[in-house]
Amino acid sequence: MRLLLVEDDPVLSRTMARGLENAGHRVELAHTVQEAQHWWAVQAFDAVLLDLNLPHAAHARSGLGSGLTALRTARARGDRTPVLVLSARDSTEERIAGLDAGADDYLGKPYELKEVEARLRALLRRASGTADRVTVGRLALDRQARRVSIAGQPLELPAREFDLLWELMTPPGRVLSKGDLSARLSDAGEAVADNALEASFSRLRRKIAGSGAGIRTLRGLGYVLEDDASST
Repeated sequence: MRLLLVEDDPVLSRTMARGLENAGHRVELAHTVQEAQHWWAVQAFDAVLLDLNLPHAAHARSGLGSGLTALRTARARGDRTPVLVLSARDSTEERIAGLDAGADDYLGKPYELKEVEARLRALLRRASGTADRVTVGRLALDRQARRVSIAGQPLELPAREFDLLWELMTPPGRVLSKGDLSARLSDAGEAVADNALEASFSRLRRKIAGSGAGIRTLRGLGYVLEDDASST
C-alpha cells in the first residue's frame, strides 16, 4: 500500500514508518496539518494514518485536533481515501468527532503495528470490494503475504512490478491512467517517469503471459487487467 502517515511526534513517526516500510508499504510522512494537506492534495494514497493532535496555530487556543481540519478539507473536495485515525485522545466524544468528520476507523494509542496493518487491510477491502487474495485466471495475488503465483507456482517479482500488479488487481477490471499509476508508485513525492513505467509494464506482461490474465491498454484512458485479456 502507498500510505500517508500524519504524525507530529518525530520518534514515533520514524518508528512507525520504518515498521510499515519493512512490511512492504510505501510511506510518505507529514508532521503538521499543512504538510498533511499538501501531500493529501497532490499525491494518491491507498490509505491515510492520521493523528488528530497536530501543530496548527489556528487551533492553539481551542485545543481542537487540527488533524480534523485536514480530514474535513479532504472530504470536502470529494477525496474518499480510507482514513485510520491514530490518537491518544480516545474518549467517546473524540471518536465520534473523528468519525463524523469522515474517518473510516479509529484506533487509540498506544497501539501495535500488527493491529494497524490489520485495520488497514480491512479498510482497503472495504474500499475496493476485494479480499486479501485476488485471482484472475490462474494468476493469484496475496496482498497480505505479498506473494504472486501462477497456477500455484510462485512468481518472483521485484517491488515495483509487484506494486504495479497490486494496483491493477485492486480490484481487477478497474481502469487506471498512467498518471494515477505513476503517482501511486512514486517515492518521496517524485512520480515514476513514463519510460520507467512502460518498462515495468513490458516486463510484467511477459511474466504473466499464459496465466489467463493480461494487461490491456485502453488508448487515451489507461490500463486494465482482465481475465484472458491481451496487451496491445
